[in-house]
Amino acid sequence: MSAHSGEVAGRRAVGTSERDKAVDGRRGSSSDGVNVVVVSGVLSRPASVRVLPSGDRIANYEVTVHRAEGRTETVPVAWPDPPASATDHDIGEAVLVVGRVRRRFFRAGGTTQSRTEVVADAVVRAGRASASRRALASAHSRLAEVLC
Repeated sequence: MSAHSGEVAGRRAVGTSERDKAVDGRRGSSSDGVNVVVVSGVLSRPASVRVLPSGDRIANYEVTVHRAEGRTETVPVAWPDPPASATDHDIGEAVLVVGRVRRRFFRAGGTTQSRTEVVADAVVRAGRASASRRALASAHSRLAEVLC
């Protein structure tokens, strides 16, 4: 993802020696990766909630990010097991989404297709400062666990 629509940290190097870490410029002792995305934009369509055959619920959103150059990017968002308030968001409402990027594959029309989307841990109205801070603090913690 671009810096305008969110940041996704890539895979960490697997070198384990201190020299490898110093050359690599990264700290931390784990070779685990990190996948954290933050998207700030406006909803471009109403939220929809689907019930899967397993009984799980998923809320789907489209978040549009307006870039400085006048272009826009639309980011599909899926929020598994959302709270009942997940459909309270309106078109044009500014939101902050914290989660991870996922590419999933599925069969449709006899062919295999894929979709890249953000799987949300939180979708917050942008005006709710304390909820936004909590969501961003959670993303920061996940980054710090792996990178620091």
